[in-house]
Amino acid sequence: MDTRIKKMAQLLDSDQVLEKAGLTKKSSLQGVHPPWHDFTTLHPGSDNGLLVTHSSKIHDPLRVQMKKVQSEKVQTSEEWLRNYSLESLQLTLEHLVDEGKIILNSRNGVEEIEFTEETVTDFESRLSEVIELYQQRIQWLLQDSRKVFGLIKGTKVGLLVDVSHVSCRPRLLDFQKDLFCLIDEQLCYKKQLYCLSFSAEMSPLWESPKNINVHVLHEARQWIKQLEPGRGCNLLKGLKHVFTMKELNSLVLIVGSCPDQSLEILSDYAQQCMLGRKLHLHAVAYDCSSPSSLAVLKNLAEAVRGRYHCYSSKGENFDSSDFQLLLQESRKAKDLLGSIKQTFRGRIGDSLIGRIADVSTEFASTAPCNFFPKPPKHEGPLVIQTPCVLAKTSKEWLKTYGLKAKKLNLYQVLAPNAFSPVEEFVPILKKTVSSTLHEKAMIQFEWYDGTVKNIHVDLPVLYNYQKLLVNMVRIYEKRIDWLSVASRRIWGSVCERRVVILVDVSVTNSMYIIHIQHSLRLLLEEQMSNKDCFNIIAFGSDIVPWQLELVPSQPENLQKAWRWVLSLQCKGSRNLMSALRRAVEIDFKDKDKHKSQGLYLLTTGIPDQETHTVSAYVAEVCRGFDLQLHVCLFSVMEEVDSNGIIPARYANPTETAIAFKEIVQRANGRFHWFGEAGIFESDDITIIVSEMEKANKYSQKCAFLAESLKQRSVNQSVKTFIPEGDPNVLTKKEKRRPQKLPSPKPTALSLARMYIKDNHDAEKNASRRVQTWRPTSAKAEIPPGPVYQKYPKVTCIGKSVPSVTLPNKEEICSSKEWLSKYSIKKLKLELPRLLFGPGCIHQRKTVALLHKKVSAKYCTVFPSVEIDGVVKHLQFHPKELEIYTEQLEKVLRCYIERIQWLLSGSRRLFGTILEANVCLLIDTSGSMDPYLPHIMKELTSLIWEQLRKNKVRFNLLRFAENTETWKECLVEATDETCHNAVQWVSTFHAHGNTCTLVALQKALSFQGIEALYVLTDGKPDTSCSLILTEVERLRKKQDIKIHTISFHCADRGANEFLKKLASQTGGRYHCSFGDVDGQLAAHRMLTEGFDDEDDPVFPYFEGDDLKKLTQEVAKARGFLKQAKFLRNKDLHFLFPSGMHLQRDMVSLLPVLHRPWEPENNPCTYS
Repeated sequence: MDTRIKKMAQLLDSDQVLEKAGLTKKSSLQGVHPPWHDFTTLHPGSDNGLLVTHSSKIHDPLRVQMKKVQSEKVQTSEEWLRNYSLESLQLTLEHLVDEGKIILNSRNGVEEIEFTEETVTDFESRLSEVIELYQQRIQWLLQDSRKVFGLIKGTKVGLLVDVSHVSCRPRLLDFQKDLFCLIDEQLCYKKQLYCLSFSAEMSPLWESPKNINVHVLHEARQWIKQLEPGRGCNLLKGLKHVFTMKELNSLVLIVGSCPDQSLEILSDYAQQCMLGRKLHLHAVAYDCSSPSSLAVLKNLAEAVRGRYHCYSSKGENFDSSDFQLLLQESRKAKDLLGSIKQTFRGRIGDSLIGRIADVSTEFASTAPCNFFPKPPKHEGPLVIQTPCVLAKTSKEWLKTYGLKAKKLNLYQVLAPNAFSPVEEFVPILKKTVSSTLHEKAMIQFEWYDGTVKNIHVDLPVLYNYQKLLVNMVRIYEKRIDWLSVASRRIWGSVCERRVVILVDVSVTNSMYIIHIQHSLRLLLEEQMSNKDCFNIIAFGSDIVPWQLELVPSQPENLQKAWRWVLSLQCKGSRNLMSALRRAVEIDFKDKDKHKSQGLYLLTTGIPDQETHTVSAYVAEVCRGFDLQLHVCLFSVMEEVDSNGIIPARYANPTETAIAFKEIVQRANGRFHWFGEAGIFESDDITIIVSEMEKANKYSQKCAFLAESLKQRSVNQSVKTFIPEGDPNVLTKKEKRRPQKLPSPKPTALSLARMYIKDNHDAEKNASRRVQTWRPTSAKAEIPPGPVYQKYPKVTCIGKSVPSVTLPNKEEICSSKEWLSKYSIKKLKLELPRLLFGPGCIHQRKTVALLHKKVSAKYCTVFPSVEIDGVVKHLQFHPKELEIYTEQLEKVLRCYIERIQWLLSGSRRLFGTILEANVCLLIDTSGSMDPYLPHIMKELTSLIWEQLRKNKVRFNLLRFAENTETWKECLVEATDETCHNAVQWVSTFHAHGNTCTLVALQKALSFQGIEALYVLTDGKPDTSCSLILTEVERLRKKQDIKIHTISFHCADRGANEFLKKLASQTGGRYHCSFGDVDGQLAAHRMLTEGFDDEDDPVFPYFEGDDLKKLTQEVAKARGFLKQAKFLRNKDLHFLFPSGMHLQRDMVSLLPVLHRPWEPENNPCTYS
């Protein structure tokens, strides 16, 4: 044992040594140390005056709290900041304002906050001290092993060390030295330790975690000395091994190179294994210069809510989650201290009232929590922004991105594997019998309607479903963040096309006129430029409209409106009813002729009129029209104004919110309540939060199902446990092992045949050779004598392999029609049909002497299986297998060449044009803009390659918000018309929406049309069901097929609509996704052969033509693999006649229900 280990033993076992270090056994648990340490073994040391309680500050809460003893456990920065953040120490701006005194300025009547000099000075002093505290905590984290590996959390630690990066000797020595420090300074104080090194292979130190003692630490140090560099960084393999250690509560990954696996694979596996476990992951990037490696480790730690630490010996790229949290809190403290000093700079004197007079105004521009900071160019012109899309309410947005719209409702996912319990009356039993539940694979689960269903739990499907739920929750969080910034934080999302803004400028808003003006500025800049028309009405006691009626939302009108807003003055009470009448009766006088109309009310208090009066009025004017009233309530402290005017009605903020929610509900609008602290309530945000809660509930139910299945599996394994020492009981594994039958006793005839086969020289005389044969029964009346070897002609009980005839050139037809002539079934190449001939059926015949049915004596020699209640024997010639393999490979090549043909030229994007009279409909809406040049190029290729070559009569139609046709009728495909068509296609430009219904109606009206080819990238603007109904009505006049083409469409609902449209009209659905991978897979199959069934494989094609062909290819490859396996076996050695199939090959055939076993086929009667 070396010197360092002896010292470690003394440190762990000697009370005297602990006392000398300042840590007795008692102090190690209750010792006092600076709060930035939080480490049991560190000496408290001096506090540098930071922890001294001065006599003048005995009741200082910060100093008292900093003097408190911290937890004996190691604390991460996140845990440490729960006690020492600015909020916990009451050092935020809100706490400073609470210490001031509100006074009323007698000169201008403005409320001001008065602070004493001692209050401000003391607050600044405490802020300075806490900044120093953060700096000392940061310095402590940057010392010793904490600088290299960070702070190790947990008591039972698993250490995974990557040795792929320590290829050179100096680097290895430095790495070992740092690991020694980690053990001596942090890991030695844990309870359990597990060590594992990995590169391409892994090398664990122990089989399981060990309790920390001197000998364990010595073994760990010896293990570090023996570390050898390796190649590769198979992090996934190391994780798979260490996740089996259920005792661990902390996992430390030390990686110095980029892992072999991608982030997605590592993250998914780690999340799956850590689900439901209290296991903390700490990822360390050790002296790694690869940005990809740093990104992988950081994102992996964040995905499982762990921590990361990045160390570089050169001082570059240092990063740590603990360090960043402290740095952020320190910056907040410094910013706040700087704001306070700037506000009170040079103003401290004997009287603080004079310098405090404008403190609220100065804090408005410096305080980070103030919601409406006055911008420096408040009175400048607007900076108008153009929204890229029209905003939607969250209710409308969820119709596209909700769990139900994305088919992520839990009951939608479980429905295919959910079975209702059945109860039926059985006449024989004379009672009602219930269906039984398969306990190993099914769980009883309460359905949404209150019934109980039996669920087959598929764990991979559930885990994948939970991943999709997590992704959707992230999308919802982004939506909430988007709704909580800029003008949407004040007004919500302004969705209508015709908008009137009602602004409360009553006298009680005098202090907030700048805020109101700034709110309007944000609205005019960010959300009004894409509206059709708008107006602004300011109301107090009187109604002041900006314009007499609605005006277009043009930039010059928006600038004029802003200059008018700057001139607003607050006076009077809140005559909301008059403002509503003015807007409805003048601005929306034609509300029955327009759609998408909205009133947006910005107010700070309850209106002059009674709530029921306003509610009744808005319900009457909004009923039956597309008109909504939305309320934006700005919550302020409403008291008697500076001139002593009392509002007509008064209510506290809660009562005001309740009143406006009632009004909004009657007007079919949305309620938005906000204040200086942020958003208090918002209908748009509430509905998103409820969707997130629904996703969380579904995830919890998934976890319950998975846990129930695991628990049931554990119980089953306990029930079926069999003692090892009982020799009379077979284990489960032994029961399942098929028993090998003894070879049948050879007869004289069998020996003769075998002798002839082994002695080729005697074949000439084989026909003359005889054997003396005697009957086995003495009662048989057969005269003795020679029996010549004469055998009946062998009849073939199987089917011969047919010779296939395939087309020499590609036929222009759909895959469905093509496979009706050249499928595996049509070509009679299905392997099970060839193996099971009609003569293979096992039969039992009645013997008159025995008065019962018996089987052949040696029936069990041949392999047999039961299929649909019929027992069959398997027989096939090896030569026939070889012929079958050749024919199947020939067919496979034909299939793949067809797939290559479908993925070439214009067929890759548009599919194959089958009919002689067609119209092509091209979507040119705004969303197609990035892809339009590519589509124009492919469309040109289609015109020449398919339409002109095959002499197809055609027409072209493009559609966006309106439609435009190339010609008024179908035209012949000549050189002149094709040139003209290509020139017309070159004028395409993307704009507007997608009016699919109008385009289909126009195209279906062409005379002599046989089929339409519709290319689009998303859902239509109108209802999908409406389009399907209208198309079906129009097709009653003439039978026209509609082929749909999905182009770069990720919307599942849109693709489902296109599939339904094609299926309903007898057309085909086509999608070009996966074309590049499909071409590569086809090329590899033709060049490398078909030996491997799993590589290469075609991607999943959604289009009808490619999907059917790839499914047929997969079926053929499966048959080919089975046939090659059977052919490569030495059947002649096992069965000299070459007619019988080896019984252990039976399990390869997919059509068989179960492998042949003697106990299942007792055909041994004689």
